[in-house]
Amino acid sequence: MDAQTDAMQQIDTRPADFDFESCFHTNYARIARAIARIVGDPGRAEELAVEAFWKLWRTPQAHGENAGGWLYRTAVRLGLNDLRGHERRARYERQADAPPAIPNPEEVHAAEQERQQVRRVLAALEPRDAELLLLRSYGLTYEELAAAIDVKPASIGTLISRAQQAFRKEYVKQYGEQ
Repeated sequence: MDAQTDAMQQIDTRPADFDFESCFHTNYARIARAIARIVGDPGRAEELAVEAFWKLWRTPQAHGENAGGWLYRTAVRLGLNDLRGHERRARYERQADAPPAIPNPEEVHAAEQERQQVRRVLAALEPRDAELLLLRSYGLTYEELAAAIDVKPASIGTLISRAQQAFRKEYVKQYGEQ
């Protein structure tokens, strides 16, 4: 340790006449109520009130006759920060994808039947139409599709449209309007 650090540790910046315990008992209920009005949760307000007193304990400059005002201002700021944090968390949670629901056996069976129907319709289509629809369903761009089936990129939109029409026509032929 150097001399400056040693000298700083020996200096007690807290006023000798500051009674933290008395300040706590005098102000705790008022501080907790003020925070509760902000956050709307008495339990959380008590936690934040304790945090405000902890900050007071760790801030010797706030000790003294204005400790009550300092505490109140700190408590209001803590309450507002907690409220903002809660709103932010709620917004992020709403934005997060909800876990997919577990399908019941009936839904599993219906989905499998639908997949089988699509496979039968694709098998009945011209190979290039079926290939084009499958590749597009995998997310390939028009340029990638053009390269895959060896046609000009400008004609892909028309070819996809024709393939979709052929699919609809074959689906209706096999399964009727649905």
